[in-house]
Amino acid sequence: MISTQGSTFAKTLAAALLVAGTATAAQAQDFPTRPIRMVIAFPPGGPTDFVGRLVAEKMKDLLGQPVIVENKAGANGAIGADFVAKAEPDGHTIFLTTVGAVAITPGMRNDLPYDPVRDFAPVSLVVRNTTVLVVKPDHPAKDAKALAAAAKDKPDTIPFASTGVGSMPHLALELYQASAKVKFLHVPYRGAAPALTDLLGGQVQALFADAPVLMPQITSGKVRPLGAAADRRNPKLPDVPTLTEQGFPDTYADNWYGMLAPAKTPPAILARLNSVVAGALNDPSVKQKLVDSGAIPAPTTQAEFGNLLKEELARWTKIVREKGIKEPG
Repeated sequence: MISTQGSTFAKTLAAALLVAGTATAAQAQDFPTRPIRMVIAFPPGGPTDFVGRLVAEKMKDLLGQPVIVENKAGANGAIGADFVAKAEPDGHTIFLTTVGAVAITPGMRNDLPYDPVRDFAPVSLVVRNTTVLVVKPDHPAKDAKALAAAAKDKPDTIPFASTGVGSMPHLALELYQASAKVKFLHVPYRGAAPALTDLLGGQVQALFADAPVLMPQITSGKVRPLGAAADRRNPKLPDVPTLTEQGFPDTYADNWYGMLAPAKTPPAILARLNSVVAGALNDPSVKQKLVDSGAIPAPTTQAEFGNLLKEELARWTKIVREKGIKEPG
């Protein structure tokens, strides 16, 4: 026989849960109640900023509130990431992150003020950016095999640029070298622009960079792609084989962007944000602009993106520590 006291407690608990559930549903239905701030951890004008502003504009249409991009650059994305990690978890502050801030930088630093898994809630993957190997049009190497053969003949002498120590292009170079069993002379730059300038000027012979960064130079014939550090060919570069296709396995190095919110953001609001991000990325105009830029739209479920984040964090942490890669002081 159930006691009156136990029965009363059960009814009270059920009522409390019902009220909480109703409040959460109402909160999600009312969301957003003011403009949303989308933090991008890089300066205006770059590929991350381009993707963010394009998606933000469509999200505004779908949500009925402005989505305002705020650029908080510095420390390989750590400044922007820390800002969002400490923001109010109500869905009105979101983070368009690159893989670097949440899966590479944590392996290079022990003093980050945020935890990439504990302090964020996954919303969705946004785009994948293929990391492409390019040379000048008159370079004798016609593919990644020929370039690796040249490095085998002259180890540590062929200058090979990246966009910075610990950047995805740098890690693509490390994977390429390991797979080909060769060694280039790594020349890290502070971003893609100076690296491209020196490649075109002949100061370096090869460069890894994101497809959206390289697309104007590829289409104009100023650089020639030799391969892609990816698990599949880029739709905008269908004739450029992956490094794996050329005999260099374990060279996958997509520089993806994803959407995160602060941890403890209500599940119903996260679900709403996921739906809106997917809606923006599936919009024909947005999708075409992304593909034309060289980016690959890649909306996912929250769980899929959360799993990818954990897998990439483990993978890149292992690689940067094995290679002894440290963030420049």
